[in-house]
Amino acid sequence: MRLIFVLLLWIASPAQAQENQVQEPAEPPGCTERQYRAFDFWIGEWEVSSNGELAGVNTITSILGGCALHENWQGAGLGGVSGNSFNIYDRATGRWHQTWVDDSGTLLELNGGLRAGAMVMTGERPSTDGKGMTKHRISWSRNGDGTVRQLWEASKDEKSWTILFDGLYTRKDDQG
Repeated sequence: MRLIFVLLLWIASPAQAQENQVQEPAEPPGCTERQYRAFDFWIGEWEVSSNGELAGVNTITSILGGCALHENWQGAGLGGVSGNSFNIYDRATGRWHQTWVDDSGTLLELNGGLRAGAMVMTGERPSTDGKGMTKHRISWSRNGDGTVRQLWEASKDEKSWTILFDGLYTRKDDQG
C-alpha cells in the first residue's frame, strides 16, 4: 500500500508542480519600429490657422510608451469645436488608425498610412443630411519649414471632393 501511495505522489508531483507554476506574462512588444514613428512629425504644440485666421490650438503628445499619439484640439472663437483623438499604428493590420471625438458629439474613425511622405487616413460616417454615407479623407503633410498642412476633404461619391478644412500648423515655440 505504501508503494502505491509513493507512486501516486511521484506521478502527481510533476503534474501538480506544472499546474502550480505561474506563467509570467509575455513582455509586450515595444513600439520602437519605424512604422510607429511615421506620424511623429505631428507631435508638438501648435497654433493652427486657416485662410490666414487662427482656427485653434492643438497639442499632440506621444503616450503609452510611444505606442500612440493623443491629440487635444481647442477650436478658436465662439462656437469653436474642441475634441480629442487617439492615433495608433496597428501592427495586426499594418495601418494607422485614428479615433476622433468632439464636443458636438461627432465620432470619426479613420484608417490609412503614409503615402508619398504624407499621413493619409480615410473613413466613412453617416452624412449630415441623413442621406447615405460620406467618405472623409484627411492628410497631414510635413512642410520643409517645419509646419504641417492638414487637409480634410469629404465626398459622397469619391469622385468630387469638398474641402472641409485646410489648416496650417505652426509650432508655438516658433511664434517668436
